[in-house]
Formats: sequence, structure tokens, C-alpha cells
Amino acid sequence: MSVNIDSRVVGPGSDEFLEQAWHLKETISRDEGVLKQRRNFFTDAYRRSTVHCYIQDGTDLIGFAAVRRDGYILFLAVAPECRGEGIGKRLVARVAEDHRSITCHARTTNENALQFYEHLGFEIKRRIDNYYEDGGDAYYLKLGSSAGLTDRISDLIRR
Repeated sequence: MSVNIDSRVVGPGSDEFLEQAWHLKETISRDEGVLKQRRNFFTDAYRRSTVHCYIQDGTDLIGFAAVRRDGYILFLAVAPECRGEGIGKRLVARVAEDHRSITCHARTTNENALQFYEHLGFEIKRRIDNYYEDGGDAYYLKLGSSAGLTDRISDLIRR
């Protein structure tokens, strides 16, 4: 069985793949206790962002990164059954094509996300106590503070 994976970009103002993105985020939230945003916040942020999507077999969203104009990743999610296949790295690489630096927040307790971002070269810039609505703490992370962001991401993808 062959699996076709395509990338698509959803521009600001579009609802394309919004429902699938919400469902993926909610599945991860339920199973892993992260990505706990409320529906209205998520929908508004999604519509204001450029969303890089990976679609399997033409219809199934398996990963997405919603990014603001300044390179801040609001949401990065990959379907659990598709993790370890480089989709998250490719999503960050797509964001890096358009931005000189990339930033995001990650829960201090989300070891999987922190390891992922560290592997890509993100640096923790600061800790923010009570950042999340539920009182959870976050790290503010940045990639690209030193020269060669695109080269570093390109090298990572080639591995």
C-alpha cells in the first residue's frame, strides 16, 4: 500500500482543514495533556495564521504548523501515528523558509516537545510561570538567533 503525502499552505482568513486541525489538536490534548486551548481561541488563531499542512491520501490532515507573520509558531501538531517520520521537522523547515527566526512556547512539562525543539536547535530563552490558562508554566524558545537558520534546517532535513 502506498501512502501519498502532500504539503499545502492555508492562507490567513481560510477555514480549509480547520475542523481536521481542531480534531487533531483535541486528540493530542486528551491523550497527552497538551494543546489545551479553547475552541474560540484556536479558531481565531488558526484563521489569522499561515498554516502549513501535511495531508495524507489527499484528504487526511496528519500534521500542521500555524504561524504568525513574525515567525511565531502558535500550534505545531503531528498525528501520533505519524510521529518519527520527519513531518514535524519538515513543518518547521517550511516555516524557516519564510522567517529569519522562529519562536514558540512549550509547556515546561512537555518533554516530547522540548526534546523535539532542542534536537532542531531551538534554545530556551526564558521560563514564564503561569503562562497557560490552566496555570501551567512555559518556556519561550527561539531558533535562528545565530546565523544560518535555513542552512541548519536544510541540513537537518537531509539527515
